[in-house]
Amino acid sequence: MFILTKNSASKQANSIMLYWQVLKLFKLLHRTRQEVFKNDTRALEAARQKINEEFRNNQYETSEEKISELLKVGSDVEVILRTSVIQAVHTDSDKILLIPRKDLLQDNTPYFDKPSKKRESPEH
Repeated sequence: MFILTKNSASKQANSIMLYWQVLKLFKLLHRTRQEVFKNDTRALEAARQKINEEFRNNQYETSEEKISELLKVGSDVEVILRTSVIQAVHTDSDKILLIPRKDLLQDNTPYFDKPSKKRESPEH
């Protein structure tokens, strides 16, 4: 007969929660990959293989601390992909067409270089 203690029940609940977080991140990375590399079959396939490889390499990890650390790294990678990667297409031998996504577009904030007021030093 198997008896669950509060401690073992808590660990089991944490493990289940981590499992769902890992699955959610896996799906999010694949959705982000599909958006970021849309219409680029080579990049889509390379990103798919890399995501799957990284998750496969760590599928037997049991340390909750290590899994949490890996989740943080994966989340950071997703943010970088979504906010920093832009597609470019060669249109001519010397021209490249950039294809920005809406996620990358930002309001253009004008830069004003206001001269600072000079402090007058007291005369002696």
